[in-house]
Amino acid sequence: MIPGPELLAFVLTSIVVIVVPGPGVLFVIGRALALGTRAAVLSVLGSAVGVSLQIVALALGVGVVITQSELLFTLLKVAGALVLAWLGVQSIRHRADLDEGEVDPVAPRTATLVRESVAVGITNPKTIVFFIAALPQAVVPEAGQPVVQMLVLGAIFLVMGVVSDSLYGIAAGQARAWFASNGRRIAALRVAGGVALIVLGIVMALAAPA
Repeated sequence: MIPGPELLAFVLTSIVVIVVPGPGVLFVIGRALALGTRAAVLSVLGSAVGVSLQIVALALGVGVVITQSELLFTLLKVAGALVLAWLGVQSIRHRADLDEGEVDPVAPRTATLVRESVAVGITNPKTIVFFIAALPQAVVPEAGQPVVQMLVLGAIFLVMGVVSDSLYGIAAGQARAWFASNGRRIAALRVAGGVALIVLGIVMALAAPA
C-alpha cells in the first residue's frame, strides 16, 4: 500500500529519532535505575500505549490542532512534565523503602506502573512533533486511504521504539542489579533515577512545538 521509497525513508528517519536518546529513553532509564528491569519494561509498554494514542489522534486530525494551538501544546507538555517530576520526587522520597527480606525498594504495582507510563507517553512532545512533521510527509495520496497509511507507519515506529527502549531499559536495569546487594547503593540509585526524571520533566516543560 505504501510505496517502497517513501516507506524506507520513513523507517530510516524513525531509526535516527528512536536511537538518539530522547524523553522516552531517558524516562525508561530513570525508571530502570529507580525500580529495576521489570519496571523499565512495563514503563516501555505503557509509554507505547500513550504514543499509540498520539498516532491515532494525528491520523484523525487532532494532532494538527494541538500543535497549532500554543495553549493546548503547552498544557499537554506541562502535564507530562508534572507527571515526571512527581514520579521523580516519589522515587527520592521512598528511596529507603525495602521489600520484606530483600534489599530492594518496593516497586509500584503493575497497573500503577503502566498507568503512569501511559501518561508520560501521551504527553511526550518529541513524538508529537515528529509525527506531525513526518507522518503526513510519508503518506502517498495516490495509494489511497491516508488514515490507514498513517496508522501503519505509526505502528512501524511504535514497534521499533518498543524494541529500542526495551534494550535501553534492560541494560540500565542490569547495571542497577550490580548494586542490589547493598541497600545504601540501591537507595542512591533511586535518588539518581528520581533526579533524572525530575530533570527530564523540566526539559519537557521547556520543549517548543517546532
